[in-house]
Amino acid sequence: MIQNLTSIIAILIVTTPILILIMFLPALLELKKPKDGGPRMIMGSIPTVNMRLVRVIPIVNMEDEQKFDRSLIQTLTRIIEALPSLEV
Repeated sequence: MIQNLTSIIAILIVTTPILILIMFLPALLELKKPKDGGPRMIMGSIPTVNMRLVRVIPIVNMEDEQKFDRSLIQTLTRIIEALPSLEV
């Protein structure tokens, strides 16, 4: 089986922190000294909007536009009601 268990454990104890450091070193360096301004630069360049110029968008009833028939809605309701019984 395993010839020398203590050497394998020692190698794992030494290599695991090194692997974690190598993986997270770029993120740590970026947090320490960021290369870009981040969201602060984006928020600084957004133009202000005058609320008096914004048009009011009317809210439309989509159900009236679709012109769903009542029988179609009842049929769809029956189909949806049958779906949970299919899982059993």
